[in-house]
Amino acid sequence: MPIYEYRCENCGHELEAVQKISESPLVTCPECSADALKKRISAAGFRLKGGGWYETDFKSGKKKNVSGSESSSSSTSSTSSSSDS
Repeated sequence: MPIYEYRCENCGHELEAVQKISESPLVTCPECSADALKKRISAAGFRLKGGGWYETDFKSGKKKNVSGSESSSSSTSSTSSSSDS
């Protein structure tokens, strides 16, 4: 379930709430009890980092490491061109 951030326009209180997407937004502030909560726009709380989880899931044939094969072939071509000059 996503985490939503809210801020009360009456007292400035900020809070986070874990809610289903289908739930209606919170309205009542827990601090001042005013119906002044507004949902804030915020960045996602996670990042997809690493070597590429998708890279290894859908390979076919003899491909073992797509990014590794590209970087090794480009480094080979750059060293061969530098030795020719």
